[in-house]
Amino acid sequence: MSAALHLADRLKVALVTKHELLDGASSWAQGGIAAVLDGSDSVEHHIRDTLVAGAGLCHEDAVRFVVERGRHAVEWLVDQGVPFTRDDDNQEELHLTREGGHSHRRIAHAADATGSAVQKTLVQRVKNHPNIDVLEWHIGVDLITTRKHLGDVVAPNRVWGAYVLDIRADTVEAIGARHTLLATGGAGKVYLYTTNPDTSTGDGVAMGWRAGAAVSNMEFIQFHPTCLFHPHAKSFLISEAVRGEGGILRLPDGERFMPRHDERAELAPRDIVARAIDFEIKKLGIDCVFLDITHKGADFIKTHFPTIYAKCLEFGIDMTTQPIPVVPAAHYTCGGLVTDLQGRTGVDGLYALGEVASTGLHGANRLASNSLLECLVFSESAAKHILAAPSPDVPKLPAWDESRVTDADEEVVISHNWDELRRTMWNYVGIVRTNKRLERAGHRIQLLQDEIEEFYAHFRVSNDLIELRNLVLTAELIVRSALARKENRGLHYSRDYMQTLPVARDTVLIP
Repeated sequence: MSAALHLADRLKVALVTKHELLDGASSWAQGGIAAVLDGSDSVEHHIRDTLVAGAGLCHEDAVRFVVERGRHAVEWLVDQGVPFTRDDDNQEELHLTREGGHSHRRIAHAADATGSAVQKTLVQRVKNHPNIDVLEWHIGVDLITTRKHLGDVVAPNRVWGAYVLDIRADTVEAIGARHTLLATGGAGKVYLYTTNPDTSTGDGVAMGWRAGAAVSNMEFIQFHPTCLFHPHAKSFLISEAVRGEGGILRLPDGERFMPRHDERAELAPRDIVARAIDFEIKKLGIDCVFLDITHKGADFIKTHFPTIYAKCLEFGIDMTTQPIPVVPAAHYTCGGLVTDLQGRTGVDGLYALGEVASTGLHGANRLASNSLLECLVFSESAAKHILAAPSPDVPKLPAWDESRVTDADEEVVISHNWDELRRTMWNYVGIVRTNKRLERAGHRIQLLQDEIEEFYAHFRVSNDLIELRNLVLTAELIVRSALARKENRGLHYSRDYMQTLPVARDTVLIP
């Protein structure tokens, strides 16, 4: 949406989203946006914290590019009308909180529902802009390329838009575009347990890969350490900020355990906290651990975490008097389509923004609250590049061909394969890995891919089939990337390699 707003004063923009504009992972972001906004902080401190969290794999030019533009990004949101929480002592200043891995308070936030506040503000801007056509309930089937769809193997490969399924009308249409931006989020639904919404099915990575774009660092899946553990609490994360404001992780008997795993205790980076919780759960055979912030008092908790407090109450948990049961869950895809500082992939006419992209910012582990910042910075840089770039005429695009397919007769194949894929990824490609587990996963994924491609070739596309096809391809790329990394680094932890190599290298896969 921010990219659309930067472009729409000069260009016509179609914004395609498979549910509604307010859906997607950005709306679920509780913590906030990291930026240097306080005099005691500095760009160099934010860069250093990002590099440390990224475990040697961040691209320093990308980190500096993003961090230096952090204040501008937050100020742009303020100008759009985002209601950030203000400092109690000075209403002219934003209230800043601190999260794990940060050396300073630098997280601008709107209470504990920052993403939702940003999204609601931008939705109003987008829907009121005459140059933006919003296509809700539409899902991309595939990108339209020179080689694959126009039959031109001589001309350089280029993306000219996408085939899009209108979910409600059940028809596929070709939408032509001089420039195409993928902002499809991550792939959390490839795992059985995730903090992501149902829409996070790896669509952009899969479509970009099939169009010829390279991917990198797909092995680095960030598991959020603290997802609410309750049979009816689907995908609700307990923000990093709860630990940042003093929350303590305890075992069922009340014992605090994080100091045994890291001297930074609860403020260690997410990968360390997630592994520590995973270790304790498996060692003791327990279902969950507990996050305790009761010592901060009811007024503090209700003021700082109103959304989390209300959600926990829905499930009978009063976080002012009781610790919150939590488990790790797949949270963020650090890798993705390889892009430069203008958001460009290796395929002409195709850009990737946000979680779908691998910009070099996050390295082997994303620092908390750098994700919304990345979205904002790269949406503006991509928009600037598009506005300055030549705009070739879109060629005549072939219509979607359904002449050789029929309606699906066995929908159970989709639901069964969906379940098997997610359980395979959770059991074999989770927080702690081994080569044997990864090879088993790769074998099962290949069998699933064969079944799904046969199904795709013979039956009309549906939302579920498109998502499953994208998920199984994304899973394959994650496993291939994990097998290629012969070390432990950041979010990739294998029992077969107990060392970190002296030189950090990206895992790059090329179609």
